[in-house]
Amino acid sequence: MSSKTRGLLLLVFITSFVSCHSTPASHLHTQHHHGSEREEDGGFSPRNSHHYDDDGGHHSEFDHEAILGSVKDAEEFDQLEPEEAKKRLRILLLKMDLNSDELIERNELHAWILRSFKMLSEEESQDRFEDADENEDGKVTWKEYLSDSYGLQDENGQVIEEDEDEENLDVRSDNSKLIQDDKIMFEAADRNKDGVLDNSEFVLFTHPEEHPEMLPLVLQQTLTDKDTDKDGFISFQEFIGDQGKKHDKEWLISEKEKFDHEYDKDGDGRLNGPEILSWIVPSNDEIAEEEVSHLFASSDDNEDGVLSFQEILDHHQTFVGSEATDYGDHLHNIHVFQDEL
Repeated sequence: MSSKTRGLLLLVFITSFVSCHSTPASHLHTQHHHGSEREEDGGFSPRNSHHYDDDGGHHSEFDHEAILGSVKDAEEFDQLEPEEAKKRLRILLLKMDLNSDELIERNELHAWILRSFKMLSEEESQDRFEDADENEDGKVTWKEYLSDSYGLQDENGQVIEEDEDEENLDVRSDNSKLIQDDKIMFEAADRNKDGVLDNSEFVLFTHPEEHPEMLPLVLQQTLTDKDTDKDGFISFQEFIGDQGKKHDKEWLISEKEKFDHEYDKDGDGRLNGPEILSWIVPSNDEIAEEEVSHLFASSDDNEDGVLSFQEILDHHQTFVGSEATDYGDHLHNIHVFQDEL
């Protein structure tokens, strides 16, 4: 490759870098029909499912959101100058530091991250609520939800009415089972039984796995889907379901190991109610503890088991990011590109 060609390619790459640098970093969260993602096996997707990719690549967006409790705030921090990011981070540390000793202990960081997870769920739900509330009256009807999530309309462009029979739903949509499950969850989230959901009720609806009062319904829907012999338990065969036909023997052995040693806590060869929930519902407490360990490993420079304000501020890109974070990443890519040329 000639030097002229290499120079032209480098110019194109740098131009792309400048363009990327001028836009916020991506904090994407896949939304399913009512917010909470479900894994292939039926379990709810854990909040840290996008922390690392399949190749072990690390995505710092999760760390930033775990500290800031907001995707929007994390995107804003990505555009801040480093000194401004540190200034704002220090204000957060003063709130995080429960005993006011300018040291962040593991339990303080753990409590803060759990608080952030709750705020993230509320933010996700609020965004979804605003999309569904078509007449902007501060409440979401079942009809509005159907329209927004499934686009169910008749030949005249009118949304299918709430009292449409199941046969009509089957004809009009390939999602009839999801709709039936959603209707049950919608009615359960309607705590005052007025037929609509306000903001607080909508959070129950979009994130039922995070609210104890909704877990009996989560369990019942899981049993309806998985418990083929209707004995109130889930056997290993029911646990793997149709997936067993899609995978090899090695996968089956791995799943059996998980079933026996992670989920079947009493060792009776089947999952009871609490065991089913421990499989279906991710533990935010455990996820928060993993995140605490990750942040400490990244930032506890003197390895004394606590994080000083200065240590956190020195590693502010790990905790909240800033304009320098993106710049450094892209600058590294430019150097790599040059080396490859």
